[in-house]
Amino acid sequence: MEVLLEKNSPTLASLKVKLSKDDYQPKVDKTIKDYSKRVNLKGFRPGKVPSHVIQRMYGKSILVDEVNNLLSNAVSSYIRENKLQVVGDPVPDREKAESVNWDSPSDFEFSYNLGVATDFEVNLSELPAVKRYTINVDDAEQTKTIESLRERFAETTHPETSEAGDILYGELKQESSEFTTRTAIPTKQLNDESLAKFIGAKKDDVITFDIQKTFKDEAAIAHVTGKKKEDTAELSGDFTLVVEDVTRQAPSELNQEFFDKVLGAGQVESEEQFNKKLLEIIKGNYERETEALLRRDIEQSLLDNIAIELPGDFLKNWLEKTNEGKFTREQIEEQFGDFQKSLKLSLIKNKIADTEGIKVDYPEILEFTRNMVKGQFGIYGDDENMKETIDRVAQGYLADKERDNYTSVFNQVFDNKVLDVIRNQVSTDEQTVEVSEFEKLAKGEEAEA
Repeated sequence: MEVLLEKNSPTLASLKVKLSKDDYQPKVDKTIKDYSKRVNLKGFRPGKVPSHVIQRMYGKSILVDEVNNLLSNAVSSYIRENKLQVVGDPVPDREKAESVNWDSPSDFEFSYNLGVATDFEVNLSELPAVKRYTINVDDAEQTKTIESLRERFAETTHPETSEAGDILYGELKQESSEFTTRTAIPTKQLNDESLAKFIGAKKDDVITFDIQKTFKDEAAIAHVTGKKKEDTAELSGDFTLVVEDVTRQAPSELNQEFFDKVLGAGQVESEEQFNKKLLEIIKGNYERETEALLRRDIEQSLLDNIAIELPGDFLKNWLEKTNEGKFTREQIEEQFGDFQKSLKLSLIKNKIADTEGIKVDYPEILEFTRNMVKGQFGIYGDDENMKETIDRVAQGYLADKERDNYTSVFNQVFDNKVLDVIRNQVSTDEQTVEVSEFEKLAKGEEAEA
């Protein structure tokens, strides 16, 4: 077997694979023998079908399969061993492939077109400094978070008389149109002019109101009536609500029950401990946000300072062919800029991983998934009672082959490990900013000087 690479340009190449009969015939003969032992044909004892019969019936298809297997292994091995920066998939030369005479096998020659990225070096220590932000978390931010948590874990009561902020439940109807439905009307969705009608309401009270003049917007009308937003304009005139119940969300008290709901049972035993733990969590959350921004800025710095050329037309043709029926050429052209950025970043990160010997093991993947599940459950501490459930959910998530969750998490863990290496070698410009300034930066705006 002979494999030859010909560079046609800095980003295009062709790979020629020459096979002699000695390369494929032993494999073909072995497969034919295996067939003769396994195939059941009328007139022959099981496992005793003569090889020449198998050759006559299946020889050509066996030859094609074995040659294709050899070609696939030869191409992938050559690319891997020579560390070619191949992008997209090798594309077979159809003309040359169609000219092969499978009925008179001898020496074969096949050709593949390759798209390749130009050579590049990654010198992380030479990259310009990247800004790294620390967010100043003050008492006001902590108070705001506590109030938000108190609302989140609010207690529901059923007062006799309604007040602003309550929700009124009951039957909404309009006799003239024969409209009727059971609904809930949050007083927060009422406009200022109509609010007074719904304050002081009790069970069995009847409230009459103009459907178009009572609520803040169309979305509120849709919510109350169950109609689609675009259909609410068809509603008009007076409607009545027969009140059946009033509910009120009272912010949770700062007590042990609240602390356990937020942090997990037994994590803290006093308001002082709660505030301290919560401050750690707030800072940790903001640190994750600053890390996300740092990641974005590092990736942009890699793209700005490492020059890589890609075979644009080759990749567009490849994308169009592999996504046939899913994307039009116009859509591919429109999104190609983002695709190129993603591909360049992947090439850079893979080179760093190869240089640094970065690997990802299953325990790392499982631990990442555990933390992801804990975040979805809203578990801030290490709740012993939930560990078994979290493990079961995490393992089930990774086992979902239909969504290919394992690969998705593997890629995230791999990406994180590569970014850790980059962070340790790229210099940073440390800056402290307020929450409002950071929010602007995260949106791509400039912070105040």
